[in-house]
Amino acid sequence: MQDRNKGDGARTDPCSLAPIADLIDRLRVDCPWDRELSLADLRAYLIEEAHELAAAIDERDPAAINEELGDLLFEAVYVARLTGAELEEVPLSGAIRGVIDKMVSRHPHVFGDEQDQAKAGSAAEVAAMWEQRKRSPDGERSALDGVPASLPALVGAYRLGQKAAGIGFDWDSTRAVRAKVTEELRELDDETASDPAGQSAEAKARVEEELGDVLFAVANLARHLDVDPERALAAANRKFRRRFAAMEAELEPGGDYGMEELERLWERSKGRASPGDP
Repeated sequence: MQDRNKGDGARTDPCSLAPIADLIDRLRVDCPWDRELSLADLRAYLIEEAHELAAAIDERDPAAINEELGDLLFEAVYVARLTGAELEEVPLSGAIRGVIDKMVSRHPHVFGDEQDQAKAGSAAEVAAMWEQRKRSPDGERSALDGVPASLPALVGAYRLGQKAAGIGFDWDSTRAVRAKVTEELRELDDETASDPAGQSAEAKARVEEELGDVLFAVANLARHLDVDPERALAAANRKFRRRFAAMEAELEPGGDYGMEELERLWERSKGRASPGDP
C-alpha cells in the first residue's frame, strides 16, 4: 500500500482510507498481538464483521450500521496490508480503481453508447445480462464458479439458483418450485419413518441428505418469490427471540413447567407481538 502516502489530499479527505492504513502500520509495529496477525486470522474477523453489519442493516439502525461499516472497512484495509506483507503489494488505489472499472464495464446499459443503453429492460433482464458478462471476461469455467464455497449455506443455495437461472436452468414457475419442495418433503418423510434412535449411520446420512434437498428447494422457492431467504430467516429468528423472551418473563424462577403450560405462555407472548413482528 505504498501509494497511500502520496500527497496530503488523502490525509484531509474525510472519506480517505489512508488514516486506517497508517493506524494499521502503527499497530503492526507497536502491538505484539497485531504483529502476530496473519491473513488466515483476518479471514474469520472479516466474516464476523460482515455478519455484524448485516445484522445492523436488518435492524435498520443507522448508528449501528455506521459503527459496523467502520469495522468492516478496517478489516478490508487490514487484508490489503497483510496481503502486501505475506504475498505481494496491494495498493488501495489499484483495488479502488479496479472495482470501479469492473462495475462500469458490467453496466454498458448505463455507461455505454446509445445502442447499449437501449438494451436495458427490466431489472430481471439486466440481472441476466450481468451474469453473462461476469462469466466471459473473468474466464469462469462454470456459471457456478462465482459462488464462494465459504458462503453461509442458505445464501449459497440462493446464489447457486440465481447463477443456474442465468443460463436458463430453472423451474418455469413458482408453482413448480413449490411442487419440488413437496416432493423433497415426501422423500424426507420416507427416510424418517423409522425411529431416529435406532437408525444406522447410513440411514442418518440419507436423512441429512434429504433434509439438505428440502432446504435447497426452499431457498429456490424464496428466489422465485423474490424473497431473500437469509433475510427472511433472520427476521424469523428475531421474532422468535422476542416472543421467547416475553414467554420467559412469565416464568417463575425455579418453576417446573410442562409443555402444555409453556405452549399457553407462548401463545400469550404472540398476542403481545411487537410492531416489528410479521
